[in-house]
Amino acid sequence: MGRFCFCFPKCRVAKIMAWLQIVLGGLVILVSLASLYKLYNAGFFLHNEDICRHLYTGRTESFSEGFDIRALKDRVDEVLDQMSELQQSLERSVKQMDKAHQDLGKTTMSKLDHKRFLEQQVIKPLYSAHIALRQIRFPNLDPNSSTISIKEPPLINAFITEEIRKYITPKENRIGKMNIYGTKSVHNTIGHSCALMKKELEEYMDYDIGSYCKDDWNLAQKLMVGGCDPLPRRRCLTRASKVYNKPFPINDSLWRTPEDGNVRWNNYQCRNFACLSSKNPKRGYSKCTGCFDMEKEKLKWVVNSSLPVDFLIRDVLAIKPGQLRIGLDFGIGTGSFAARMREQNVTIVSTSLNLGAPFSETIALRGLIPLYVTLNQRLPFFDNTMDLIHTTGLIDGWMDMLLLDFILFDWDRILRPGGLLWIDRFFCLRKDLDDYMYMLLQFRYKKHRWAVVPKSESEVYLSALMEKPPRAI
Repeated sequence: MGRFCFCFPKCRVAKIMAWLQIVLGGLVILVSLASLYKLYNAGFFLHNEDICRHLYTGRTESFSEGFDIRALKDRVDEVLDQMSELQQSLERSVKQMDKAHQDLGKTTMSKLDHKRFLEQQVIKPLYSAHIALRQIRFPNLDPNSSTISIKEPPLINAFITEEIRKYITPKENRIGKMNIYGTKSVHNTIGHSCALMKKELEEYMDYDIGSYCKDDWNLAQKLMVGGCDPLPRRRCLTRASKVYNKPFPINDSLWRTPEDGNVRWNNYQCRNFACLSSKNPKRGYSKCTGCFDMEKEKLKWVVNSSLPVDFLIRDVLAIKPGQLRIGLDFGIGTGSFAARMREQNVTIVSTSLNLGAPFSETIALRGLIPLYVTLNQRLPFFDNTMDLIHTTGLIDGWMDMLLLDFILFDWDRILRPGGLLWIDRFFCLRKDLDDYMYMLLQFRYKKHRWAVVPKSESEVYLSALMEKPPRAI
């Protein structure tokens, strides 16, 4: 009996220890399984390069979303290759000098040759590598957030050519103004901006093949203005107005307001052309005052004005009699300039966007040609083909200088030798006038007419009529 009592406490302690070992062993197994599961998800067993980012940096998927790590790696590798080539080139030059050490002191290398050697073999490669490193764009850190916010344009690190990077980088409007598109910047496009508007683009391409498209032209225009331009083709049927009537004959349509039933009004504030009158403060658009009042439009470019910046069509045509046949009206409006030129047997294509009103439909219903393009896009004309380019109401002082430079060079590309560039009522701040004048005069066009008048105390109007030189090769 005494031996049994003496053994009982020992047996009870042993059982407790055994159970503790079992429990601790189970916990170890659970912890091990959890660790293995985490490593598996992080890609450890599949050799995923993101494992360090997941396990050791604590960063989330937002780091890589929208930021091209592979492009960044390629850029750094390219810079390292350039530096390596430079080093090897310099080492070869030194070895050649060592081999010819006897004649080294006798060589009469001119300062010009020495200068060329430094420029081509040293300075140029170093500059290229320096620029490539300086152009690497990293995500901007938000100090109030644990994640990294991506504010750089997509694919920016995929290109090393500086001109491409300048082209695709969004051009902010001057002095923070909102442009006529309702945006704070303009995106020159090579398709890269679609990555910034993935949700809108997926919505645009979500349709039943062969059925009617949704009435979503405003979504399409939003994508275009945002830089996702040109848009992909779609395999659905475009909707038209339910009460569409045949347009007026060409002799009547030029200066006659189209019928209301020929326009889809769903996405406008107004539901008819009468509502678009300049007397209506809530018409839905702000640019091109009086564009839908045909009686006022008839007076433009044909009636003498008190301002010297208002050139007349007959004076412009007299500069090149019989030579102006086709041209481009790059601006915003309902096609009145093209209508006046058509009366003079000149065919004008008018750029248009439906910025609060059916500008594109109105131009077409008047029997004219609307070209539905944004400022982002390279003009779809071949080199040296246009006799005349006219612009009014679109290119103004809100525009970024670099953006304007790209646009002007595109105009110069399509304008034929001897063609005319007509800048009509361009306005800007008085202090910026010299900068814009330089932008226009850099092409060395012949000036036929040039006028600057005050618009307000701080702004001025500029109108110019210039001729492109031959530039024969």
